[in-house]
Amino acid sequence: MQPEERDRPAPTTVVGIGADGWDGLSTAARRVIGEAEVLRGSARQLGLVPDDVPAERVPWPSPLGPALAALREAHPGRRVVVLASGDPMLSGVGSSLVRLHGPEAVRVLPHPSSASLACARLGWAVEETTVVSVVGRPLELVAPHVTPGRRLIVLGSDGGTPAEVAALCTRLGYGASRVTALAQLGGPAEQRSTGTAAEWPHGVVDPLVVTAVEVAADPGTVPLPTAPGLPDDAYEHDGQLTKRDVRAVTLARLAPLPGQLLWDVGAGAGSIGIEWMRVHPSCRAVAIESHPERADRVVRNAARLGVPGLRVVAGRAPEALAGLPTPDAVFVGGGATVPGVLDACWDALPSGGRLVVNAVTVESEAVLAARHARDGGELVRLGVATAAPVGGFTGWRPAMPVTIWSGAKP
Repeated sequence: MQPEERDRPAPTTVVGIGADGWDGLSTAARRVIGEAEVLRGSARQLGLVPDDVPAERVPWPSPLGPALAALREAHPGRRVVVLASGDPMLSGVGSSLVRLHGPEAVRVLPHPSSASLACARLGWAVEETTVVSVVGRPLELVAPHVTPGRRLIVLGSDGGTPAEVAALCTRLGYGASRVTALAQLGGPAEQRSTGTAAEWPHGVVDPLVVTAVEVAADPGTVPLPTAPGLPDDAYEHDGQLTKRDVRAVTLARLAPLPGQLLWDVGAGAGSIGIEWMRVHPSCRAVAIESHPERADRVVRNAARLGVPGLRVVAGRAPEALAGLPTPDAVFVGGGATVPGVLDACWDALPSGGRLVVNAVTVESEAVLAARHARDGGELVRLGVATAAPVGGFTGWRPAMPVTIWSGAKP
């Protein structure tokens, strides 16, 4: 053992515990708890440990975050065991401690998660089931996953979550979905409540609950995919909207990847940032919009389409770009002719970052042509025409052509 390893504090052990309490713990988990000098957890979790376990019991305060950050300093030199519900690494305190203190400072002994127990009760394959956590998060995060045939497990904060999920599904046109509330999973008081989303008959249930949804569409509901190119009428807008076909091409060139950040400069209705985030739950975006009413509209569109985490900055580029986190990709949908905007966006990108700019005017096309001559990349002109009545016949009604320049920073 190296000297620095001898001086390093012992890792904090996180033990998952279920509704079955002490009886459901493994021998190893019981031994770790029995040897602890300090037990941390909620009052409910601490109450599941027998009285003859001698450790000092310290319930978590509210808010929890500062106590997690200061955990190691709060109990120097003592053996600390943290109790967590189910699997501590599934939207749990274990993940938070690892993020705050590093993986070498945390040891985890998991219990079956509530999601795994729910799948076991329902006969669902875990790998074919989507788990969505709305613990301390907006319920709208469920919305992108509500598509026909999907099976969802929703982790909520309290006993009102099943009714809220049922109401959300109904608003989205999926009132026919079968909803099951599974409470106290694995414990002696395990409960199950079922119903359709539209006619959910149960109010607030036991707070230790997960909500399972078998998604079924109502007649006439048009599913919204996570692939780019949602219908234009999915958005509230005033005409400042990157239209569906151009939007799909634009996002293909932006190339959204999990975990990456987009700047949507001149966001309009917010469609580019919203559809970037709908590709994967870990995608992030910042929408920059100078018009206050449009900025408010972006917020509403993002919430309704299931990405309430979209950050909206009300301001004008390039000034509004100062201090924003480094993007992986930038889209400029308006303002290409404003001095300094494209240079600011390009300079903000790291090596390999993508810049995509759309233009519909002769002046902005000239800017993109100059950019292409200077930095290379690709310059594409799109013309989209839609079939429309012409007397008793059908003809083509062209939209304004759109020029797209895209480039990757060396």
